[in-house]
Amino acid sequence: MTPAQGGVRGWAAARKGHLSRLRFTSLRLRLVVVFGLVALTAAVSASGIAYWLNREAVLTRTQDAVLGDFKQAMQNRAGTLPPHPTQDELQHTAGQMANTSQRFSVLLVAHDSDGRTVYGSSGGLDGFSLQDVPASLRAAVNRKQAVDSGNKYAYHLYWQRVVDHGTPYLVAGTRVIDGGSTGYMLKSLEPEAKDLNSLAWSLGIATGLALIGSALLAQAAASTVLKPVQRLGVAARRLGEGKLDTRLRVSGTDELADLSRTFNHAAEALEKRVEYMATRDESSRRFVADMSHELRTPLTAITAVTEILEEELEAESGSVDPMIEPAVRLVVSETRRLNDLVENLMEVTRFDAGTARLVLDDVDIADQITACIDARAWLDAVDLDAERGVHARLDPRRLDVILANLIGNALKHGGSPVRVSVRETDDEIVIAVRDHGPGIPEDVLPHVFDRFYKASASRPRSEGSGLGLSIAMENAHIHGGEITAANSAEGGAVFTLRLPRDASRLAQEAEKDQGKNGDAT
Repeated sequence: MTPAQGGVRGWAAARKGHLSRLRFTSLRLRLVVVFGLVALTAAVSASGIAYWLNREAVLTRTQDAVLGDFKQAMQNRAGTLPPHPTQDELQHTAGQMANTSQRFSVLLVAHDSDGRTVYGSSGGLDGFSLQDVPASLRAAVNRKQAVDSGNKYAYHLYWQRVVDHGTPYLVAGTRVIDGGSTGYMLKSLEPEAKDLNSLAWSLGIATGLALIGSALLAQAAASTVLKPVQRLGVAARRLGEGKLDTRLRVSGTDELADLSRTFNHAAEALEKRVEYMATRDESSRRFVADMSHELRTPLTAITAVTEILEEELEAESGSVDPMIEPAVRLVVSETRRLNDLVENLMEVTRFDAGTARLVLDDVDIADQITACIDARAWLDAVDLDAERGVHARLDPRRLDVILANLIGNALKHGGSPVRVSVRETDDEIVIAVRDHGPGIPEDVLPHVFDRFYKASASRPRSEGSGLGLSIAMENAHIHGGEITAANSAEGGAVFTLRLPRDASRLAQEAEKDQGKNGDAT
């Protein structure tokens, strides 16, 4: 790319950025539009009023000067003509009357001694004739009015503005009072019209400049007003991303400054609250981890004793007193349950602390499921529908935990037979575990993966700890997968496990996310 091309593209990109901000920032656009409309209305109103006032002033001044000179000429020149002048006299007088600074044409009309109508024209404007005078004006000029106290003269001066072929004219006429000739005047208003057109163009340019100035002023005002709002939006997004130390710089005493102070106070309170909650959460996790760790030592000894008691129960010698045999069996079962609970708590603590890691290997899904079922002696209660050769890169131990929890939950709370089916797509492995029990109540479905959740509140004590499905979900998540629970249309519950074929990339992303969350907390 040449430097010229880079400059053009850079300019185009910058221009596109400005247009996009103007287009999508509605508040900015509204401010610019409102400022523009106000400025346009004010400029158009001022220009219209100025044009109208100047137009009337120019035309009235020109009209008064022309009519005054014409009236004076009629009195001084046409008034001296005999009652029945000749055409030469009219022609000579019309030329004298037109010889003024106002440069208008004159037409005189009279009757000679023989009663014929004679005309005298100054000869200007291609021959000013009676046909150039509107009929209404001629009728008004020749109309004789009664003379009384309110009207001293029988004839008056009348005028009219006309436009001929785009050129404005002033036409006027009057008649000598004591009989004699009638005079008409024709004055071109083209110079005045050109001046008014120049004034209109000037006012139009001023209106356009006012509109551009208002748009620039609106843009500057919008930037001044919206910049703190934009900073507030950026700060809110950073706060939402977990950067709780985000603060706004406060300057001034206006409402936006008060808003920035309020945001800073809220962010500070939120940071303190989150730190307090994080401390409490860390203390809780540490307590659970320490408690689980401390319980493992006595549990090891107790487990060893219970194993001996269990061997005595199974021995044919009958060394255990039949009276205490139920108590011994209860101790054995509860010890196993407590041991499982401690192990589950340790696993949950690792998930909460973000220390759980995957140990990936190439896994044959069918072999893994078969090994899980066989190790727990579930072969007679589980139907497997899976073809060998379906491979995925997963953590075998965690996959075994997921399968054991799903299948064990189906056998315990559903109905036999439990059917496990496997299907594959280009990107993932889908394992469905379906039982033939009564299904899961609709109000229970949203909570089946919650920790320590028991579907029956009347039986809070059961063989399970309430952590199995939650741990299965956590193991699926660390693989980048998901588990969903639903009721089958044919009856029974269906748990569907979806895992990626290669969890290595997703595991790395999950570790990065956990690290970011830890930093944000």
